[in-house]
Amino acid sequence: MAEAAGILVRYFASAAEAAGREEEVLPSVATVGQLRAVLSERYGDAMTRVLASGSFLVDGVVSRDDDRSVGARVDVLPPFAGG
Repeated sequence: MAEAAGILVRYFASAAEAAGREEEVLPSVATVGQLRAVLSERYGDAMTRVLASGSFLVDGVVSRDDDRSVGARVDVLPPFAGG
């Protein structure tokens, strides 16, 4: 049976902790902002905190732009320390 179309979302470090998983398929969304809203609603305050200072990897490019279009896969990256 074919799986319904969706977006593969992979979580790393504190994002994975907030989601309680390393990846999942969610219903398709058009933009990073829409995905941010879905994840915040789905996983609550812990994910909202990660997303406030984290970023998304879309098509190999790190983005925090809510208007950026998403494709079939997005990685949710926590804030990174260092410099």
